[in-house]
This record gives sequence, C-alpha cells and structure tokens, in this order.
Amino acid sequence: MELKRTLPAAVDNALEYLTEATGLPKKRLKDAMNKGAVWLIRGSHERRLRRANSPLKAGDRIELYYDEALLELKPPQLSAIEDRMGYTLWYKTAGVMSQGTRYGDHMALPRMAELAYGHKREIYPVHRLDRETRGLILLAHNKKMAAILSKLFQDGAVEKGYQAVVLGEAPLEGTVDLALDGKAAITHFTRLEYDAERNTSVLEIRIEHGRTHQIRRHLAHIGHPVMGDPRYGEGNKNREGLLLVAHRLNFICPMRRQPTEFQLPQPFVTKTDA
Repeated sequence: MELKRTLPAAVDNALEYLTEATGLPKKRLKDAMNKGAVWLIRGSHERRLRRANSPLKAGDRIELYYDEALLELKPPQLSAIEDRMGYTLWYKTAGVMSQGTRYGDHMALPRMAELAYGHKREIYPVHRLDRETRGLILLAHNKKMAAILSKLFQDGAVEKGYQAVVLGEAPLEGTVDLALDGKAAITHFTRLEYDAERNTSVLEIRIEHGRTHQIRRHLAHIGHPVMGDPRYGEGNKNREGLLLVAHRLNFICPMRRQPTEFQLPQPFVTKTDA
C-alpha cells in the first residue's frame, strides 16, 4: 500500500491522520512509522517521520509505503568488529541492506548501528553491498570522515576483495572488461579451487569501478554465474543463498594515516588448486 497526501489543513496527530486515511490499525501504523516507512516532506526538506504524535502543518506532504512482508522481517543483532572512532567496520549479513528505502530502514545497517549506539553517534554510509551479499562494510561517524571515505571509494583508492562460488570450471585467471549501463566496468578473478563433484569453482575477485551488480553480471556473462544468484545466470540455484562475500578492504586509514587491511577468513576455500 502507498499513500501520498498533501494536507490542506493542519493536523494535531500524524498517527490519527494515517489511521483515518488508510483504515489500517494504529498498532501496525505505529510500527511502520518506527521502521521508517512514513515520510514527511515539508518544503524542500524530507525525513522519515517516526513519532506517532507528531503534529502536521498545512501544506505538509505525508507519504506511507506499507509493505507488510518487509515490515515483519526481524533484523539480526549486529555489532562493529573494529572501531576507529571516525569510522567503524561491520560484517553485514545476507538480507541486511546497506541503506534504507522508501519502504523502511529497520533492515538497513545504518539504522541498526544508530540503534546499537543509542542515537549517540552520527551514522553515514559510504559504500554499498547488495542486499544478499555478505561481508565487510564501513560506516562513518561524522560528515568530514564520510566525505573522506566516500572520496576514497570514488577514486578507486580502496581495494575491495571478494570471493564467490560460481558454476562450472572457471579459468585459472581472467579479466572481464565489459561496460555496464553504458559505463566502464572491469572484473579480475583468480580461481582458488574447483570441485568436480559439484562442478563449482571458488574465485578470488577484484573489481574496478564497482557498477551495480558488477560481479554477478560479469560472471554470468562469461558463463560462470554466482551460485545462488536469483537474478543472473542459469543452472546456479542452491539452498544456501548467494555465495558471494566481500572479505577484504585495503586503503590508507584516514585516522592512523597508514596502510590498513581488514580481512575475513577465506569463506569458501578448503584447498588450493595444484
């Protein structure tokens, strides 16, 4: 359900107004507000409206994006695995979003971090992972650090390492140079392992540019789609979900001003090709 209304007159209570406008129970609407599914647009400014008893002014635009299935999802308990004050490092699990959407943010890492810190720290996302991709992700805690980290990612000064399990016997190494959405995109990979019984390969992957779904699209293009990818490739279904992990970040730490590497244990490798 979506509701988009511009108020002709002031309203004392946002929840009362939404209840009357939608016919939904107050309990559900209050939950939707708390989970970021209601927006207030006032002039040129917009924000999520979370307080149920908020008064509204004439000319305010209120929007509700109600998806019961999404709102019923329960976020996992996540915590930072490295804290450098200006930014923190997190392990994002599958199903968690890098940022919220119009339909809510309770399943988004920034909101989880905000609640984990009791609203005592500013939270700024500086890069993204696909919802079903798990792995390392950074959050900044002030505007200056957010700008610095964002620029590092934009300038390609952060080396991002991924591992994936793909269908078939992939080459020992390769590069996919294929523009995506009209923009340059390059993906490099090295095979770490091949399982003949399952007909799958484990790849170490490094990307340039970082376009939307770049790894998934490039690997599907060369006939080795990521296992468990619901969108790209054929014959790659499984019960384990998307087997793609962002397991390494290399960059110059803006806090310590020295080379920094964050790395997870190799998630898929059991042996190395001879």
